Amino acid sequence: MSKHTALTKQQPRRICRVGRVRRIKASGEVSVFHCVSRTVNGEIFLSDAEKDIMQKQLHQVADFCGVQVVTYVLMGNHFHVLVRVPQQGEVADAELLRRYSVLYPKPTKYAPADVKMLAEMLKKDDEDAEAWRKQMLRRMGDVSEFMKTFKQRFSIWYNRTHERFGTLWSERFSSTLVQADKFFAMESAAAYIDLNPVRARLVADPKDYRWCGYAEAVATGAKGTMRRNLRYAVSADNLSDEEMLETYRVVLFGKGATAKRGDPSAARIAPEAAQAVAASGGKLSRSERLLTKTTQFTRGGAIGDAKFVGAILAQYTRETNRRSGCKPIPFADADADAEISADWPEGLCALRRRKH
Repeated sequence: MSKHTALTKQQPRRICRVGRVRRIKASGEVSVFHCVSRTVNGEIFLSDAEKDIMQKQLHQVADFCGVQVVTYVLMGNHFHVLVRVPQQGEVADAELLRRYSVLYPKPTKYAPADVKMLAEMLKKDDEDAEAWRKQMLRRMGDVSEFMKTFKQRFSIWYNRTHERFGTLWSERFSSTLVQADKFFAMESAAAYIDLNPVRARLVADPKDYRWCGYAEAVATGAKGTMRRNLRYAVSADNLSDEEMLETYRVVLFGKGATAKRGDPSAARIAPEAAQAVAASGGKLSRSERLLTKTTQFTRGGAIGDAKFVGAILAQYTRETNRRSGCKPIPFADADADAEISADWPEGLCALRRRKH
């Protein structure tokens, strides 16, 4: 036995395994998440036709999972989606079948049963019927299942179309919990998402980028899903659809005309355009309250007021049994990380992820 072999046996290679950080979810009637996912190494750029398919699948999967896409943007190598997840309740068999047919209108190798066969099975109300109900319900009313189904569905289509195999998406998706009952939090997150094409210098006006929620809401009319869902992000209970969109447009242009902190030269909406929009449809001061640090919408753990952020931190601590000093520590203590910044509107707080 050589000296090298002996040393190798005496000092076996150590493999460090890092577990996944538990995803933050809120308990309550409604949860809202800002989710982001990117292609592998950012190297795969989606064409316009591919983004059209992705847009269609996004709405199909949301319908199947029983969640609402408040707004979204599909970029060349990543996407953002603001998704509202109501508390899952009972779902009637007829609704289960309708949702199933949205995702699987024809039998596939992944879902070989057709709707007529399933309807007959459910009528029997036996063990097979109950098992199928539970299987479907496990995929509904949960942001992780929604994102998993959406990403997998598009990956299958993309790989088949391009005759490729392997993963399309880089790692797991990131998510930020957004306070659902505070419109300044919802408006800020929605505006950040819809302004992505402006910051990327693809368009000067977000309504001209057809793969975002705001543009779809403008284009589809009163019967469109996005016009109805976008209301969740705008304090506009007593406004008509057109008035709601005008209010949100002021929010977008006011936020979009503000230079990004630390980079005044970054692409933005022309100030005169923001002034014109404000003069015709609302007050610019409303939008000025929406200035936030953009990194909080993609890297934060939660967003809302101080009470909401503190409650989420406490819940996360209880559920994971994490104590100060444990590693990895995904979040710092409330005093250090539930910061209120002068840049944020009316006490908007964020729970920051600690680097580890």
